[in-house]
Amino acid sequence: MKRIIEILFAVIVLVSCNSQKVYSDFDISYSKSGGNAAMYENLLIKGNNAHYSFEGQGKKFKKDFKISNEDLKKLDHILSQNNFRRIQEDRKKLYDNVSTSINVKKGPNEGSKTDASLVMPNFKTNWNTILNAFQELINNNVKNTK
Repeated sequence: MKRIIEILFAVIVLVSCNSQKVYSDFDISYSKSGGNAAMYENLLIKGNNAHYSFEGQGKKFKKDFKISNEDLKKLDHILSQNNFRRIQEDRKKLYDNVSTSINVKKGPNEGSKTDASLVMPNFKTNWNTILNAFQELINNNVKNTK
């Protein structure tokens, strides 16, 4: 009986560790969270596979989908064209603000940026163009199928 409990415990630990892998193993991530009424929106991309999750406004939603090579190239082009790596974050403290973080782990645009304390004014247009590209990707692959 003790042996069965040990095996069961080991299986539970392995399953719970593996379930978090989707949140740590990615090439590109887009994460939007915060606000007075907390909400969380995540898009994680690994190769051509994407995992989307949303939690807020009394709703919970998750979806896995494929991203075409064309969409990945378009996203990479928008990141490059808008100087993702050179965008400068402001250092002001903001509270109860919905913030967006983008993390690119491979390729020429490798880096991490957030607007948690806003983006410097001269980079605002670039940042918004990048945010719109991610939102368009979400709208085309997720929001139309909810």
